[in-house]
Amino acid sequence: MTTLSAARTYNQVHVPRRFARGKRRISIYWTWSYGWESNRELMQLDNRFATMTEFRRAAWPAYEGWQWSDAAFLQGIAGTLELLHRSAQQFQAVAGEATGQPVAVFQRIDQAGYRQPLDERVLADADTLLVFGMDHLACGDEASTGEIAAIKEWLEREGTCLVLAPHHDVGFSDDPEMRQQEYLHHGDPVVPRQQRFSCYTRSLMKALGIPVVNRWGLRPAVLPGARTPMPLTADRDIDQLGLLNGVTSLNFHPHLPHYEVLDPGNSLIRVLGRQPVDTTRPHPFVTAGNTEFNALLWIAPNGQRAGDVVMVDVAHFTTLSGRTPSLETFWRNVAAMQ
Repeated sequence: MTTLSAARTYNQVHVPRRFARGKRRISIYWTWSYGWESNRELMQLDNRFATMTEFRRAAWPAYEGWQWSDAAFLQGIAGTLELLHRSAQQFQAVAGEATGQPVAVFQRIDQAGYRQPLDERVLADADTLLVFGMDHLACGDEASTGEIAAIKEWLEREGTCLVLAPHHDVGFSDDPEMRQQEYLHHGDPVVPRQQRFSCYTRSLMKALGIPVVNRWGLRPAVLPGARTPMPLTADRDIDQLGLLNGVTSLNFHPHLPHYEVLDPGNSLIRVLGRQPVDTTRPHPFVTAGNTEFNALLWIAPNGQRAGDVVMVDVAHFTTLSGRTPSLETFWRNVAAMQ
């Protein structure tokens, strides 16, 4: 007998989760304005998501089933945003199973135009908050003073963890030759020559005094004949949260950010994992002599901030580029943080 999955609901108000010791309540906050992103003019080449039709063409024939056709699925930019939502469902399932708590998902402005600031309604029942920085810089939406005050107050609570996950910054130079080199390096046809994320997350980092910025969109080096990334260079001795226990690599994604530490002397910022970059494909980052980029950071508690801050790209919580046992182990480690 076939076991049916649970029925899906929509347009519901969040029901707060009760605290249970040892069972973290995990929430996801997508930083985009769904309307602003999905209504971008398609004649604009840069700083927009691909349409679902463009995505299907690039990934052909992977999305040629009926469920992806115009009879069943959105074909514009909104379809790609929904695809990103769907790609996080496996992480949500693993985390929910590990904690016994459902993962709550919020959007800054959702499909129906409802605005949900990052305030106590999101934070009160969250122990781990993942901020998925997928809003384009061009949107210009920054964290408000009220949101900054709320997140600072939340981080004063013992046991909280803020996971900041701003995506890549491709094509920040005005030099068209450099943009083209970046494009050929990552090799993803649905990413334009300039695609810069995330205004909201950067404003939050600035307000929290975190001297880190997301740079570039870098292609990881992979194992021979596979799409599995080369193992991380991991500093396990300082991994007090246990994020890399049993983890050898994260996700293969062709345009991952380098989390550049702007204050290398800051002892609170620990680089837990560095990802070898594909040096066979020219890129300004490689030309500068770099062979690895910062993939996983931990900013230790300090002063009034009792909570931890972790930085790792949003792509490592999605499955558009696949899913490996090592990645799933990383998800379980995030869910199990004490």
